[in-house]
Amino acid sequence: MKKLSLFTKCLILFVLLWLFLRFFIGSVVSVPLPASVIGMYMGLILLAILVHVSVEDERFREFLRPIKETLADESKKTRRTALFILIPLIMLVFTFTKVATQADPPASLRTAHPAPPDELTYRDQVIGSSQEAKNPFRHLETDEPEAFKVHVENGRRVYYQNCFFCHGDNLDGQGHFAHGFNPPPANFQDPGIIPNFQESFLFWRISKGGPGLPPAGTPWDSAMPIWENFLTADEIWEVILFLSDFTGYQPRTFGEEPH
Repeated sequence: MKKLSLFTKCLILFVLLWLFLRFFIGSVVSVPLPASVIGMYMGLILLAILVHVSVEDERFREFLRPIKETLADESKKTRRTALFILIPLIMLVFTFTKVATQADPPASLRTAHPAPPDELTYRDQVIGSSQEAKNPFRHLETDEPEAFKVHVENGRRVYYQNCFFCHGDNLDGQGHFAHGFNPPPANFQDPGIIPNFQESFLFWRISKGGPGLPPAGTPWDSAMPIWENFLTADEIWEVILFLSDFTGYQPRTFGEEPH
């Protein structure tokens, strides 16, 4: 069996490392590495290979031998011709895939923020109409500020135990799992979210999750759970207090125009 040349070994190593970065790492961490990062690492790998083969003159000559033979040896004419044809074709395909217009899928007809039902329920028990239901702890903000702070801290605890994985440490919708959801988790730092909705609406959306949306809100591909199966009603109201306190945005009150 013919022994592989040093150049061939280095080429195989280079390709294997590219495959490792391109496919294996992304499957392990569930997040594909950006092309710029892969390019940076491959540049370092190429530099390391060139340093390795050029340490000794003999090794470097052995590394260059197949290249010189391909370019100058008359017996390698077939190989040379094949490369001169394949390399431009590969570059052509690569360039085409980068500049070709991608067909966008048709726009979804779902309503991002569908209207809540007339009556709000928690675990099948009616807690009031969607227009009249109020956060039972909101009045403490002015009546008993210290007690209000306790409920905000409870909301903080509940959020970071259950919600930050998707909605993020900074409530910006950039949690660890956010990339896997369509539509993405809500960005509570967006001034178009909290100020545009009443607390009763936020309670409904949190308690019912994705599966509880009406038909107007489908298709819903997010993994937003039905939080009333896991949290108490008080915990959901407290989370709403925390969202408002952390972002500085106040939910809209009934009769107030959306921002």
